Amino acid sequence: MANVVLKKVSLPNGEEFAYRERDGGEDIVVLVHGNMTSSVHWDLVIENLSEQYKVYAVDLRGFGESSYHNQITAIKDFSHDVKQWVDIIGIKDFALVGWSLGGTVCMQFCVDHPGLCNRLFLLASGSTRGYAYYPLGEDGMPDVNNRIQTLDDMFKDSKRLAVQGAYDSKNYDLLRQTWDMVIYTDNKPDEERYQKYLEDMTTQRNLAEVYHALNIFNISSVHNGLTEGEDRVKDIDIPVLIAWGENDLVVTKQMTEEIREDFGDKAVYKELKGCGHSPLIDDLNLLIGVMEEFFSSVTSVN
Repeated sequence: MANVVLKKVSLPNGEEFAYRERDGGEDIVVLVHGNMTSSVHWDLVIENLSEQYKVYAVDLRGFGESSYHNQITAIKDFSHDVKQWVDIIGIKDFALVGWSLGGTVCMQFCVDHPGLCNRLFLLASGSTRGYAYYPLGEDGMPDVNNRIQTLDDMFKDSKRLAVQGAYDSKNYDLLRQTWDMVIYTDNKPDEERYQKYLEDMTTQRNLAEVYHALNIFNISSVHNGLTEGEDRVKDIDIPVLIAWGENDLVVTKQMTEEIREDFGDKAVYKELKGCGHSPLIDDLNLLIGVMEEFFSSVTSVN
C-alpha cells in the first residue's frame, strides 16, 4: 500500500492547514471533503486510487487537523486557503475532486484561480446556485417558505443546534443515527472505520458558517432566491465531470440538474447507479473506475 503522511503548513493568513499526501506518479489529484467530514473520510479513495496518481487530501479551515482562527463567511474563504496551500507546496496542473461542500469549494477555486487545475470532478456536489437552508416547520419538515437569511439566524437554528450538540457532547450514537438515515442508507463502513469517521465529525468548528456559506453561494447566472448570481460558471474552461448517486438524499436531483444546466455542454454527467450521497462507501469500485476513466481521458500537462 502506498505511503500516506499527514502534514501541516502555515498559511500567510495565519491558519495552519493540514493535508494527507500519498506517494504516486506525476499526475496529481487533490481531494476536497464535504461538510461534517475531513480528509479522514477520503481514506478508501486514497488507498485504492491507482498509484500512477500522486494524491493529496486537504482539511479545510475548521475541519479535521486544520486550525480555525478566522471565521469563514463565504465559500471563497475556503478557496483562498486552498490557493495559499497550493502555492506553498508548489503544485500545478492537478485534478480537483470535490465531494458535496467540497464541490462548491472546487468550483470557486477554478473561478478564482484559473490555470492551476486541469480537471474538475464534482462528486455529489452542492449546486452552482448554492444549497438552500430551510428551518424546520411545526410539522417537523423543512419550511421551504422561510429560508434562513443571515448567519445570526443560522446560529439559532434548531437543526444546527442539534448537530452542534452532538459534536460538543461527542454523541456518536446520534451522529451515527443521522448518517444511517441520510447517507449510509444501504452500505455502511466497517465498524472500526465508521467509529473513526464519527470521531472525525466532531472536529468541525464551523457548522453554522458552512451552512450559511452554502446558502448564499451562487456562481450561476440566475438569482437563487437569496443571492444574485455572479455569472462565473462561464469562467471554468477545463474538463468537468458531474457525478451524482441516484439515491442521494442530501444533494437532490434538482440541484444536480442546476449544475448541469449551468455548465451546459462543457461538462459530462455520470449518474452513479445504486449510490447515495457517499459513493465512497456505496460502491467504491464504481467510483474509482469513473474517476480514473475521467482523469485518463484528459491528458495531464505536468
